[in-house]
Amino acid sequence: MADTRMNPEAPPTPEHAPVFRKDYEPPRFLIPEVELDFDLRAAKTRVKSALTVTRNGDHDEPLRLAGDELRPLSVKVDGEDARWTLDGDDLVIPIEGDRAIVETEVEIAPDANSQLMGLYASGGLLCTQCESEGFRRITFHPDRPDVLSRYKVTMHADKARYPVLLANGNEVETGDEDDGRHYAVWEDPFPKPSYLFALVAGDLKPNRDHFTTMSGRKVDLAIWVREKDLPRTAHAMKALKDSMKWDEEVYGREYDLDLFNIVAVDDFNFGAMENKGLNIFNSRYILADQETATDNDFDNIAGVVAHEYFHNWSGNRVTCRDWFQLSLKEGFTVFRDQCFSQDMGSESVKRIEDVRLLRAVQFPEDNGPLAHPVRPESYIEISNFYTATVYNKGAELIRMMRTILREEKFRAGSDLYFERHDGEAATCEDFVKAMEDASGTDLSQFRRWYEQAGTPIVKANLAQADGIATLKLSQSIPDTPGQSDKQPMAIPLKVALLSEQSGNRIGEERLVMLTEAEQTETFDGVDEPVLLSINRGFSAPVRLQTDREDRELQLLAASDDDPFARYEASQELMMRALTAAVGGDPLRTEAVVEAVRKTLENEALDPAFKAEAIVVPSESMIGEQLEEIDPDKVHEARIAMRKSIADAMPELFTDLLDLEASGDDLSPDAKGRRKLRNVALAMTATHDPKTGAAKAKSHYDKADNMTDRVAALGVLSHLDAPEREAAFDHFYDRYRNDTLVLDKWFSLQAMSQREGALEAVEALSCHPDFNLKNPNRLRALMLGFASNQFVFHHASGRGYKLLADMIIAADKLNPQVAARMVPPLGRWRRFEPKRRELMKGALERIAAADGLSKDVFEQVSKSLG
Repeated sequence: MADTRMNPEAPPTPEHAPVFRKDYEPPRFLIPEVELDFDLRAAKTRVKSALTVTRNGDHDEPLRLAGDELRPLSVKVDGEDARWTLDGDDLVIPIEGDRAIVETEVEIAPDANSQLMGLYASGGLLCTQCESEGFRRITFHPDRPDVLSRYKVTMHADKARYPVLLANGNEVETGDEDDGRHYAVWEDPFPKPSYLFALVAGDLKPNRDHFTTMSGRKVDLAIWVREKDLPRTAHAMKALKDSMKWDEEVYGREYDLDLFNIVAVDDFNFGAMENKGLNIFNSRYILADQETATDNDFDNIAGVVAHEYFHNWSGNRVTCRDWFQLSLKEGFTVFRDQCFSQDMGSESVKRIEDVRLLRAVQFPEDNGPLAHPVRPESYIEISNFYTATVYNKGAELIRMMRTILREEKFRAGSDLYFERHDGEAATCEDFVKAMEDASGTDLSQFRRWYEQAGTPIVKANLAQADGIATLKLSQSIPDTPGQSDKQPMAIPLKVALLSEQSGNRIGEERLVMLTEAEQTETFDGVDEPVLLSINRGFSAPVRLQTDREDRELQLLAASDDDPFARYEASQELMMRALTAAVGGDPLRTEAVVEAVRKTLENEALDPAFKAEAIVVPSESMIGEQLEEIDPDKVHEARIAMRKSIADAMPELFTDLLDLEASGDDLSPDAKGRRKLRNVALAMTATHDPKTGAAKAKSHYDKADNMTDRVAALGVLSHLDAPEREAAFDHFYDRYRNDTLVLDKWFSLQAMSQREGALEAVEALSCHPDFNLKNPNRLRALMLGFASNQFVFHHASGRGYKLLADMIIAADKLNPQVAARMVPPLGRWRRFEPKRRELMKGALERIAAADGLSKDVFEQVSKSLG
């Protein structure tokens, strides 16, 4: 029979059947208490579970418990052997009456668990990852977020191999057992869903500290790592304490347990996990010192530590009713960690970084086959919806609500939300309703942001006559899969007018609420020519189109008092010239060069801001502005613009190489100086590759920190020069035994655009240190390569073949990680005809692979559909 899986008219197979938000029903049974007993062994772990089960509502249905690759050994109800059946992987048990104790015993194999979901082995540890549906790989359970339980956990393990036994909540008992084994008992007093369960067993050492809460309670803190990694945990501990203090001051949220543990593991599908009282982290987001971590690594660690800590309230104390509400916890918490990072560093630079990420990842998602609303309506595999739309666009929705309500009313709304829903599984609607009730503001139209996919296009045109400036606005939302004829959004636009002559702001900044398809705003008393500064601070996640001339953008880039709008004007100048050149016009860079020069010469500007403002947009972002992408033409235009800028002011860039910033200094100013100095190094190499190679090698040799080493390698990676090979060989020899640093070695080469880069990536995929089972290593090479638009889209199609091969191989081991590598191929419709067919062919080859997981199936089928 023909394979109909990719035929959109064919009914889905049961394992690929979608789940719909509209079909949500409350759980048939609740489980207020859970007791777990683990006999922990790497090859064969036995798990005993005792569930206190209560019938929810008037029905006579049997109890259905989810399972995945479990070997059932026994099932009892109220102490007696039970009648039970397996429906697929689910355990079905008839229950008499409204309450029962259901006991099961199962066997699992942690060291064979390559999916890294459930209980698995990593570098001598046993650890868990349960979000979103991993708990069913540990024991039979409803495994849904609206079933909240109090947990008591007992662990038994070999004391020499696993001397540390950790779980959620508080440790209440420990002791030794026969045969060199020991046990520990942990209890979590707060009801939680199964996805927040956590367990870690291993030979770990703690970095201990404490924090005193605003009510005077002492909280013991510990970050658990391998002994040799202890010196690299200080930054993460500082970030944790800063986060706890910030959440008290900004949101009034106090930590609720007497203990907070963090564990770092090397094999992890995500960045980190907010399990109640026991956060488990990918080690790349914990371990850092100047020898091994870049400034960006330090910032990311602080942001992720804050994110997971903030989840204690926005995710744990108030959790999600169902997985369609994922942005309820993730969008809100991303917004909170962004604000924390702004307060810890440079507010303007952090905002630029967040928007750049949104445009690089989420805007393409909104404009492609995988587009979905912030609150999706259906999914086949929920892990595929841990996306930039749910996280980053979701954060923008929270930010817009704060902009609309203002900070005081927004805080009142968050207080009401936590008060109303503490200990509950809530919805996105619950959050918006709390904001409405606390502020007295109608947000009914704003709810469309949760319902409608796609990035709104806002057109803005300013005209002046008789002392009045008239701003004409319009909005439209492109069609996305399954959605067309969309309704106007409520779009908050911060607007100001600047004097064309002096650059000073005229009047106050105004918040314009664009709620209609077309709308007009007027500004009185405007008696001189003015410049339009709009979407200041990126107040709304929209694509903005204006009729501002290059001359106006130049003036805004030099004088706008809103840092983001200033940056935006500079970037728009560049993007206009680049897209015109890709379309066949001569590349005109006079205005761009002048804007860059004035930015660099302005001593009042933050060095980090200067570095951000003068960087030419990436090739992928240029491509997003085009109807049809030809990677060769995009690459040619971008290189030409960089060359024009570098050739126009080589002495200025050379002078910037002398900026001083000690590697021991992590202040925002020092990080900004390093960033600007390293941008100048790249521009120096663009102006004169031979001189640039020598300076980059010298920069590498003299570096006292990883930021400068990586920057130098980044410059050398694009050059055919003997210095490149020497530096990369030295870096490998120096760090070959440091897993996290070696990821950088792979990634830097994957993003090289020199001649022979594709062959180098193909060779690296066979390198002895490449490990398909380790998500960090796989992402470092293959996602780094896929983001390298010029090389990945090699006209031969070899880049597509390599990625498809990796997806098929990884899918057999870890479907979640494999599925996240599909989107670079899923954009195939946007490319010129030859590449379009090659990309489509690669997707079709993946689709035809035997035993395709539902994770990859969903991504590929939607990309081809």
